[in-house]
Amino acid sequence: MTGTAIGIDIGGSGIKGAPVDLATGTLAGERKRLVTPSPATPKAVAATVAQLLEELNVEGAVGITLPAVVMHGVARTAANIDKDWIGTDAGELLAKATGRAVSVVNDADAAGIAEVKFGAGKDRSGVVLMLTLGTGIGSALFVNGELVPNTELGHLHLHHGDAEEYAADSAREREDLSWEQYAHRLDQYLKLVHGLFWPDLIIIGGGISKKSEKYLPLIDVDVEVVPAKLLNEAGIIGAAMQAPVV
Repeated sequence: MTGTAIGIDIGGSGIKGAPVDLATGTLAGERKRLVTPSPATPKAVAATVAQLLEELNVEGAVGITLPAVVMHGVARTAANIDKDWIGTDAGELLAKATGRAVSVVNDADAAGIAEVKFGAGKDRSGVVLMLTLGTGIGSALFVNGELVPNTELGHLHLHHGDAEEYAADSAREREDLSWEQYAHRLDQYLKLVHGLFWPDLIIIGGGISKKSEKYLPLIDVDVEVVPAKLLNEAGIIGAAMQAPVV
């Protein structure tokens, strides 16, 4: 994979993007971020993505993440964005809004694709699970480097609700948990997914991966757990890797 493409990562609070060197998995230009509109309707988000591309001022194809199950370009869920996304052909909408060739991929899948190619999962065989801890919990599952898309493991049942309501980074912030308290919750979640999938490696991504020394040493699950190497840029890089070839 050579050349450059643009990656755009649509999150619950921010939409960020940059050109990416596809050979090295590094940013090839300035990274820019705009605030995710509220409400994050398809029309409003598409307009913000178009604005971000104007500010980046870089030509080329675009890969875009969405915090949703994405099947053949169509959003099927909307956990942390407006419910109007459900059933929306996101690929068609964003192509029209931007005037570019675009592809759309689940945000955690994009982060996992980048980490397996260039980061903590590089050259690792077997079952690798990437978990992104942020507004929710995203997941990307790989078997010998091949993605099993749209796993949505943040919505497993844990303590009378979705796991992400209990163990996402937003729960830590919302409930003002100490790192020890948060590590206890995360440990319970990791034991749940470990017992279901028996991965050889778990990679922790999202913004909280930058603070891994505060909670990973407190985790006691029988599998190697490591922070993402690409940190919060994994989504941008993975999105660019999925951009259509033009």
